[in-house]
Amino acid sequence: MKKLLLLIALSISSYCLSSCGKEKEQVDLIVHNGTIYTVSEDFDIVKAFAVKDGKFVAVGSNSDILSNYEAKETIDADGQAIYPGLIDAHAHFYRYGLGLQVVELLGAESEQELIERVVEHHKNNPDTPWILGKGWDQNLWEDKEFPTKDQLDELFPDTPVLLTRIDGHAALVNQKALDLGGITSKTEMIGGKVILADGQPTGVLIDNAIKLVTAKVPDPSEEESRAALIGAQENCFAVGLTSLVDAGLERSTIELMHQMHQENSLKMRIYAMVNPTDANMQHYFEKGIYQDDFLTVRSFKIYGDGALGSRGAALLQPYHDHNTNYGFLLNTPEAFDDLAKKMYENGFQMNTHCIGDSANRTLLDIYAKYLKGKNDLRWRIEHAQVVSNEDMPKFALYSIIPSVQPTHATSDMYWAGKRLGPFRIKTAYAYKDLLDQNGMIALGSDFPVEQINPMFGFHSAVVRKDAKNWPDDGFQIENRISREQALKGMTIWAAYSNFEEKLKGSIENGKLADFVIFEKDMMTAPENELRNLKVTGTFVGGQKVY
Repeated sequence: MKKLLLLIALSISSYCLSSCGKEKEQVDLIVHNGTIYTVSEDFDIVKAFAVKDGKFVAVGSNSDILSNYEAKETIDADGQAIYPGLIDAHAHFYRYGLGLQVVELLGAESEQELIERVVEHHKNNPDTPWILGKGWDQNLWEDKEFPTKDQLDELFPDTPVLLTRIDGHAALVNQKALDLGGITSKTEMIGGKVILADGQPTGVLIDNAIKLVTAKVPDPSEEESRAALIGAQENCFAVGLTSLVDAGLERSTIELMHQMHQENSLKMRIYAMVNPTDANMQHYFEKGIYQDDFLTVRSFKIYGDGALGSRGAALLQPYHDHNTNYGFLLNTPEAFDDLAKKMYENGFQMNTHCIGDSANRTLLDIYAKYLKGKNDLRWRIEHAQVVSNEDMPKFALYSIIPSVQPTHATSDMYWAGKRLGPFRIKTAYAYKDLLDQNGMIALGSDFPVEQINPMFGFHSAVVRKDAKNWPDDGFQIENRISREQALKGMTIWAAYSNFEEKLKGSIENGKLADFVIFEKDMMTAPENELRNLKVTGTFVGGQKVY
């Protein structure tokens, strides 16, 4: 009996030594006591997670994580809301960064204010060979008419001026820039227009006409390009973005991004859509798809048409406020078909800007020719802004992903009805209808066309109101989406649209440890507070970057 009791005592002692004194696994970071939206398949909400070597290694309760792991750094989130690092599924990151160095015209409330901002910028930068600016929008002005070059010609007769509209699909230039671009009243081209008055150029160029001038603008130096990327990154991290799609890049910019990633000076994760020049296509088709933790190159950005605000979007019926104007495609259907064939044969994703219902129909039908039915090629329509009821089901039939920007709806709602009329407007900005096609939608901002803050898009998607929470009942409220759907659209669904869902988009074991901490919970905060929610911490690979 004594031997038996001794054996039991020894067993208990041995068990305590092996289990009670069990060593905790060493990790780099523990975050606990949070309200953590994992955005997993079941949309689990947990309290804690552990990070090692830049990846999540455990996700669960406070007790699970704290009893099994020990970290060099521990963060008590004090109940704050934590989400996967936010992803902007359609932006112009590099262009935004360059734009930080030019005249900011966003929000100018008149043509005269535009001129005043240009003059002030030139005073501070008198030696620049070109005066560049971006962001004007004539729809904010009382008369809503395009500006003219008259004052620019008087003020800057010898310095070329190029001021792009907010959507990038129109520009105001002076006579010096027109001369450098070889533009006269007789200049014509496919997919572009020189606006005339009394038979002479007004200075406003639409779509492909702008390229005649931009081709003469000196390329930024490497130093300027690096500064642009770092400046853009800082602003993105401040609003919780850890990944984004940069739509329409040249090879040289992609290679600079890759170099800066390797140097660890650029930490923003980039999904690069390549500009489909012959040289770019030849290079990337030969090189093939590329993906690492920071950069993915497997798609091309194609422009189908222009923008609604400058009446360059291609419509099936004329503009309601300009009954002889249908807008236009930026290339021929045959050229788009040739691009689709090349993308399909070389295994690259085709992502096409389509605003008008005619552009959407043309490209959806070309996509259908190659996709043939359900597939996993994940070709995307960027914007999908006006889609006829007849064409909407094609997204589901051919597994085409709609990549939309919710703030376009709330920025355009004041005047879009005038462009489209009372019936066709109902087929515009139809995000819920688009989501229902495949059970998912990718959300972005299109910055710098819109503001960089992803909470503006979240608010627009779920409330369909502007910054002043107008209109009271929301704009076409039947097409709002839920908060859960909006969060998925800017995390896991955005990652899926980029073939990156195994790397990011949710807080799960084995994924990159990108996450963002907010002061308030976007899933429960009052609607009128959503746009103003503040980020208190942004982490990339478990390292704090903001």
